[in-house]
Amino acid sequence: MTTMQPAIEPAIKRTAAYRPAAVLTGAVRRLAAAVAVMFGAATVAFVALQLVPGNPVQILLGMNTTASPAVQARIRAQYGFDRPVAIQYLRYLDNLVHGDLGQSYQLQRPVSQLISTQLGPTLQLVGAALLVAVVLAVVSAVATAGRWPVLRAVAMFFELVAVSSPSYWVGIVLLTVFSFTFHLFPVAGAQNLASLVLPAVTLGLPVAGVLGQVLREGLEAALDQPFVTTARARGVSQTGVRVRHAFRHAAVPLVTLTGWLTGSLLGGAVLVENVFGRPGIGSLTLQAVTNKDMPLVIGLVLLSAFAFVLLSTVVDLLYLVIDPRLRTG
Repeated sequence: MTTMQPAIEPAIKRTAAYRPAAVLTGAVRRLAAAVAVMFGAATVAFVALQLVPGNPVQILLGMNTTASPAVQARIRAQYGFDRPVAIQYLRYLDNLVHGDLGQSYQLQRPVSQLISTQLGPTLQLVGAALLVAVVLAVVSAVATAGRWPVLRAVAMFFELVAVSSPSYWVGIVLLTVFSFTFHLFPVAGAQNLASLVLPAVTLGLPVAGVLGQVLREGLEAALDQPFVTTARARGVSQTGVRVRHAFRHAAVPLVTLTGWLTGSLLGGAVLVENVFGRPGIGSLTLQAVTNKDMPLVIGLVLLSAFAFVLLSTVVDLLYLVIDPRLRTG
């Protein structure tokens, strides 16, 4: 035993010495991937701007403009539309690096300012919808996984209905019942917490259906593992086995799916905000697309790409919290 100790200690020290390098390498890879995603999104957005049919000056002034050719030429020079495409692209990237997303054609305000003023209500809606979805999915899956077949079938039926129902239809039904009939919640606006309930439920129900199905399957697979049998032999209650042992084992695919579905919540917020008359990125997106306000559309595309990068990073960090094996690798 004593002869092996000197050989073991250098190996442990070498393993410990390699871990900071591995962490640094992973951080550099994540940063490089984030830069590549943002660069790709910016390039695709610029190409889309060039392929949009029509004269950008006419879009800027309005299709029925009566401005003289001299005025249009001056505006074209002011915005750099008269320069070669390569020069416009380099100038576009330089502005992005310095945080300049351009100016809205229709609203004549900086795009970054427009997005920042409308981002708060959308984040509130997405956060509330994600909370509703996770709570409903966890309660449904933990209560029905591996238990009474009838209760499980009922839960799966409602999950299927939630996933299959269009958000605008769910929103109209909720408005009809809880706003117009019982007058429990406001019809439109974002004045207080009550005005957030129905939009959050509308946006979160389809996500709750998907998460509930995935988590239930993961729990049922985990309940058949040997470590669950060991926990039961130690006298752990059924609820403790599900919450403390099986749930953590089944939460890894849940975290992955939640990260991806959060992006779909951002997309679904466009429709839900318009159904409930809420301010936010949804109404801003609809206005930008309708008016062909390309600088604003590009800003929203870049915001979506940044949200994707941020969510991917958060999911990777949550893996380290949930699965201790990843912290020792």
